[in-house]
Amino acid sequence: MKVTFLGTGTSQGVPVIACQCDVCQSTDGRDKRLRTSIYMEIGDLHIVVDTGPDFRYQMLRQDVRHLDVVLITHSHKDHIAGMDDVRAFNYQQQQSIPVYGSLATHEALKREFYYAFGEIKYPGVPRLELKPIVSGEPFFVKELRILPIEVMHHKMPVLGFRIGDFAYITDAKTVADTSKVLLEGVKVLVVNALQNEPHISHFTKEEALAFAKEVGAEQTYLTHISHRFGKHDDISRDLPVGVKLAYDGLSIVI
Repeated sequence: MKVTFLGTGTSQGVPVIACQCDVCQSTDGRDKRLRTSIYMEIGDLHIVVDTGPDFRYQMLRQDVRHLDVVLITHSHKDHIAGMDDVRAFNYQQQQSIPVYGSLATHEALKREFYYAFGEIKYPGVPRLELKPIVSGEPFFVKELRILPIEVMHHKMPVLGFRIGDFAYITDAKTVADTSKVLLEGVKVLVVNALQNEPHISHFTKEEALAFAKEVGAEQTYLTHISHRFGKHDDISRDLPVGVKLAYDGLSIVI
């Protein structure tokens, strides 16, 4: 299983173009963060989690040539705005793409991309096959078992995903004990860490580290990072053993 971070950033606190902060002016490529998403190659399956506004560029940048499945964590624009660009894979592969998400997320997709779901479809619109899923109820893509895990983004339910020893959680602020049980035995954890200062709907760095310690994964990667968090090198120096800051383009093999 190969996981590539397509993006590790967020729309939260996005600076104006002329921002002069250390992160926005950094020459370190690891500080250039597009909206949060991952791409997974598992056997012959090619899976993306979330299609944010940067989706098209992210897929081109990583030279992704095939897409089998899209998993959606929730319906905020920074996680679904690029869904229209799935159409390129529809055209190339001559088939629809299954999109797994909660019923609430699917309803949002139907509103935002109404033209893809009408009875009479304009030629070339995205061909999306909506597949509803529920937290705690595993589903299968071919023989691959995927377990959705609910976390709370303030008052909004968000789905994380566990595949074997790997778990991906973004936009979490609180996690119920019933969801933590579903993470037992995870060896590699990806979790959001927006910034150092308290936030109403995202883990801070300290909250993310506390959560990672509770889960007990061998390796944790922090993602969904605001420019307010700081530069990659500065953050990395303060992280404990077993925790790393993810960056766009990073690939890990599990």
